[in-house]
Amino acid sequence: MKNKDLMKLLNQVQEDGDDTPQVKRIIMIDALNLFFRNFAVIGTLNSNGAHVGGLGGFFRSLGALIKNIEADQVYVVFDGIGGSESRKNIIPEYKSGRRQSRITNWEAFDSVEDENDSQIDQIQRIAQYLKTLPVKTIQIDKVEADDVIAYMGVELAKDPINKIFIVSSDKDYLQLVQENLIVYRPIEKKYYTPSTILDSFGCSVENFILFKLLMGDGSDKIEGLKGLGPKKLYKFFPELRGKKLGLDGLLELAESKLGEHILYARLLSDPHGLEKKYKVMDLSKPMIDKNDEKFLDKFMIEPTPEFLPKIFLKMYNTDNLGNLIRNVDVWLKERFEKLV
Repeated sequence: MKNKDLMKLLNQVQEDGDDTPQVKRIIMIDALNLFFRNFAVIGTLNSNGAHVGGLGGFFRSLGALIKNIEADQVYVVFDGIGGSESRKNIIPEYKSGRRQSRITNWEAFDSVEDENDSQIDQIQRIAQYLKTLPVKTIQIDKVEADDVIAYMGVELAKDPINKIFIVSSDKDYLQLVQENLIVYRPIEKKYYTPSTILDSFGCSVENFILFKLLMGDGSDKIEGLKGLGPKKLYKFFPELRGKKLGLDGLLELAESKLGEHILYARLLSDPHGLEKKYKVMDLSKPMIDKNDEKFLDKFMIEPTPEFLPKIFLKMYNTDNLGNLIRNVDVWLKERFEKLV
């Protein structure tokens, strides 16, 4: 979906006349996902020889998103410390093996440890910069960003005036898509709506979680159905294009076709394992407790933080970020003043 298609999305709910309420465009950013994308592709060093590509690139991307989406409000969500533990308790292999090798080949880093140290330093610095901007930043211990964004995104989307844009390359969020909740995947530069998901994956958004369950998710170390690829998926599970099946419906479907192909037998061979994978993937039931829900409900109605551009500029100059953001003082004014 190109920029001209984005503009159609932005304006489609206001085409019925002047009496239509003004849409509130809300961006929800998976912070670490956006950071690592920039860290991996921007090799910029400052005048002290320190890598600052992840730091500068994060804010450059943030500014571009605010401009392109014409945002009225921005949430930046970080993974909580120990956030993946609840899912690891269900599937111990969940996200295992991540970050054990370098994601860059730049000479700025001598080892995996050097690269990891730089990532931590830049992430901590991003959190400090965000305190100077009129964006709402949140992190909840033992809760992944996926769950926080899923809960807040769905809650905010209940108000038809709101238009939610989740920003992440993580496909898990695609299961949340609805008419006024869109996912933007920076890795593709593509906006996903219900019709886009059907065209791209051959399944309805209501069945996208089953698509992921059958295909697996290598990034989360969750295996799919053995012997099943995209072509076979569309051949043997065409029902995914239609109304919501749910896990029980998928198993009933496989039972009714048991004698037709070995794939159906494989699917039925470990229903308990499927249930665990489904639970780990299911963002319609975020892994947060009632206290976290109350905290997030309150957080969503709190006022936008104060805009402190002079402090941002001081930090920017202290970090010697140079031209990573051109005309940074003008950039601050044009991107963030309207969020106040």
